[in-house]
Amino acid sequence: MTTLTTLTTPTTTTLQISPEPGSWVTVCEEDRLTPGRGVAALLPDGRQVAVFRDRSGRTYAIDNRDPFTGAQVLSRGLVGSAEGRPFVASPLLKQRFDLESGRCLDDEEAAVAVYPVRAK
Repeated sequence: MTTLTTLTTPTTTTLQISPEPGSWVTVCEEDRLTPGRGVAALLPDGRQVAVFRDRSGRTYAIDNRDPFTGAQVLSRGLVGSAEGRPFVASPLLKQRFDLESGRCLDDEEAAVAVYPVRAK
């Protein structure tokens, strides 16, 4: 009796970000994200976004530019939560930015843009 083995190609899920309503840009493969750490991605218009996956598997995308210093560093920040809200703390001055709303938790006048994320 001969047994047939079917080889399957693993499917790759990519993450896409919507920098503008109605447009989606592929930024990376989903399995490239390590929970609790960020990666930087370059958009076609030259802007940088910071993409994060939290420990529960949810993904977020915000501007990578720290509004306090102007440096493109938020993707290197520390991910945590405050009162159940996920945030990233800037690696430079440690201001915390809510990953869902983009608002700064330490200065109500500061914020970063947030982008919708989907797996495709």
